[in-house]
Amino acid sequence: MKKGLAAQELTKQRATLTPTNLHFSVKPQDEDAGYRLQEEVRGLLTKAGLGTPVGHKIGCTTSVMQKFLGIQNPCAGIVFQNTVGQNSIEIPANGFIKLGIECEIGVYIKSDILPENRPYDAKKLEANIGSVMVAMEIVDDRYLNYRQLGVPTLIADNFFNCGCVLGERKKNWRNIKLDEVVGTTKINGNVVGTGLGEAVMGHPLNALSWLANNRSMRGLGIKKGEFVLLGSVVETKWLAKGDHAEIFVDQLGSVSAFIS
Repeated sequence: MKKGLAAQELTKQRATLTPTNLHFSVKPQDEDAGYRLQEEVRGLLTKAGLGTPVGHKIGCTTSVMQKFLGIQNPCAGIVFQNTVGQNSIEIPANGFIKLGIECEIGVYIKSDILPENRPYDAKKLEANIGSVMVAMEIVDDRYLNYRQLGVPTLIADNFFNCGCVLGERKKNWRNIKLDEVVGTTKINGNVVGTGLGEAVMGHPLNALSWLANNRSMRGLGIKKGEFVLLGSVVETKWLAKGDHAEIFVDQLGSVSAFIS
């Protein structure tokens, strides 16, 4: 009953742009409870109009983001169909409490990654990747104080995610040393941050193995046709109405967004 009330409240608060502030009596008390609640919220957000889940995001996969958020381990969230754009989009500022972007590398999954009894490693998962792309994750700090709210509730609320902008799929990704690429964030033509691919857990595909193992432990997989955002190589940058943001990743291209 409490979980149901929490899921309804998270869905309502997101829809009404009310800062998330779950009462202690219904807050998930550990990360496992946070992921269970996330699954319930997933169904409610789909019914609320966000569409079906089409991808995954992984937060806090780099030391820069762990330091920025004060959270020391990766956390996963779900990305919904109606929140995904391609290449260059316009984003209404009035749809967010505090709009931000992150500079990401993403992968498309070409074959199901099923739960297994043994850990996945990055090398094995290469066979499940169809293509790699640059991505801009769209986030919203929809919290009175995320540090006080706690990691389990952030997980239940899909860990800041509000969507993403995906770039051109690169099918020849095996020729790219993903740990050596440089990601760059620009706002209004000015470089505001850069980072190396290796900042993501030593190699970006290590984040994919983390997600596969995290979901496998919960009896879940990653489906063919879904994508995974592997984590930001640049600290989150906050945007205001009228800003033009661009994300570049070496050899993967760029994506952009205008805040209207």
